[in-house]
Amino acid sequence: MTNPVMNFLALALYLSAAGLLGLRLARGEVVTGSAKIGILSLGLGAVVLHATLLYTRLWQEHGLNLALTPAFSLVACVIAALYIFTSIIRPVDNLGILIMPIAGLTVLVEWLWPGRMSLPLASSASAVHIVVAILAYSLMCLAAAQSLMLLMQERHLRSKHPGGFIRALPPMQTMESVMFQMIGFGFVLLTLTLISGSFFAEAIFGQPFKLTHHMVLAELAWIVYAVLLVGRWRLGWRGRPAIHWTLGGFALLLLAYFGSKFVLEVILHR
Repeated sequence: MTNPVMNFLALALYLSAAGLLGLRLARGEVVTGSAKIGILSLGLGAVVLHATLLYTRLWQEHGLNLALTPAFSLVACVIAALYIFTSIIRPVDNLGILIMPIAGLTVLVEWLWPGRMSLPLASSASAVHIVVAILAYSLMCLAAAQSLMLLMQERHLRSKHPGGFIRALPPMQTMESVMFQMIGFGFVLLTLTLISGSFFAEAIFGQPFKLTHHMVLAELAWIVYAVLLVGRWRLGWRGRPAIHWTLGGFALLLLAYFGSKFVLEVILHR
């Protein structure tokens, strides 16, 4: 679907939600009550439009269009949806100032530079594998965004200038707890993704398993997250060490999928 009105409306809703959230956080105000409902409603409207646009662009006659820009847009849409759902049950509203503008940007980029790459779905198992992989990646992205907020909060507290939006953030202990919950759920899904991709590749994709750069980087990310969770459980890791390991694991995941696709599609034109 190349409907410019829907594209601009989705972008406008994402930016409006981020702008309203940013204004309240800049004043150090916690987002609650009707203000929170209004902001999340704008975000939900953007996600619904985003998903509607993606639906007609992703499904092709011979499979899914998972080229670089459609895949990036799909993951951003899922991340935004998870953010809205998580905001209802956990104090992660502040993540919207990072997630919403990026999701809106992917709508614009995918519209202006649509990619084409058909990924055949050999079976229903392949569809499940893709869904689990996207959810795992999305949860780890949310955890990375949370770690950036923690890093800013920690730096403000160290410099003894806890003003501005830092006043609207939950205590660091609460933010760390939420971050590790995201990583824990994401790690389980990432483990399932690697197992299914390694041992059931022929059943899922119709071809034998191959050890690619994508798989190696994803496995390295799995190791980083495993070390982080063990360090948290056995050694009580928190603060900067936890933040750095979280960002390191996500950087590897980012390279594993989008880095590989960028090299193949943009540089090598495959």
